[in-house]
Amino acid sequence: MSSTGTPSAPSVAPTAALPSRLVAEALGTFLLVAGAIGTALFSSAHFTDPGAQSAISVAVALAVGIAVLVGFYAFGPVSGGHFNPAVTLGAAAAGRIPWRDALPYVVAQAVGGVVASTVLTLIGTFGPDGWLARAQDAGFASNGWGTLSPGGFGMWAAIVAEVVFTALFLLVILGVTHPERGTPFAGVAIGLTLTLGVLATLPVDNASLNPARSLATAIYGGVGPLTQLWVFVVFPILGALIAGFTYRALFDAPARA
Repeated sequence: MSSTGTPSAPSVAPTAALPSRLVAEALGTFLLVAGAIGTALFSSAHFTDPGAQSAISVAVALAVGIAVLVGFYAFGPVSGGHFNPAVTLGAAAAGRIPWRDALPYVVAQAVGGVVASTVLTLIGTFGPDGWLARAQDAGFASNGWGTLSPGGFGMWAAIVAEVVFTALFLLVILGVTHPERGTPFAGVAIGLTLTLGVLATLPVDNASLNPARSLATAIYGGVGPLTQLWVFVVFPILGALIAGFTYRALFDAPARA
């Protein structure tokens, strides 16, 4: 609670034991991937019928935002509610978590995401005849450019989109979860910002902004998504690092006398 009696935002430097934090990060990432990718796969013909026009972009974006919002309030008080390797590394760059915790967080997030996509694959095996094969042939909602881009955008479009929108996402996170200037509505702001980022980048590269999400789908999407995965690992992290170091320099620098 804050000094005014208003509930404060979950801490960005949580004090729970590391194993508890790692479980929370894995569960939050599981929730994100299962909810968002499940919506994309099971509710949209776009990812199961190559070439079909998707009418569900808003639903997918909302699923991502809602999953992060719910996960933030459920698991944020334990781990900080990252659910995204880029967010973790950006938070470390901003001084919000120790660098020594970053790698365990990233591993937990990757595991949570892969378990979620594996569960979705298991569900698909009991779907209509040929459904899973069609979903995998269409990329399993993976990220990509060129022929794997919903709008036919090239690699550099995907790179710029991932850097810029991940950086913006991280700047919002750092602002609304600030230890002194944060807000109890941080989860709402974070969820809506991610929804906006997904809406903007879905036509470009299927909206990553999260290496754990990209890994989780690429391993079931075939050779194409796997060969392009590096872009959706490297550049969201780059955008988050830029945002983390920038926020720390601009907004957390000690005031001069």
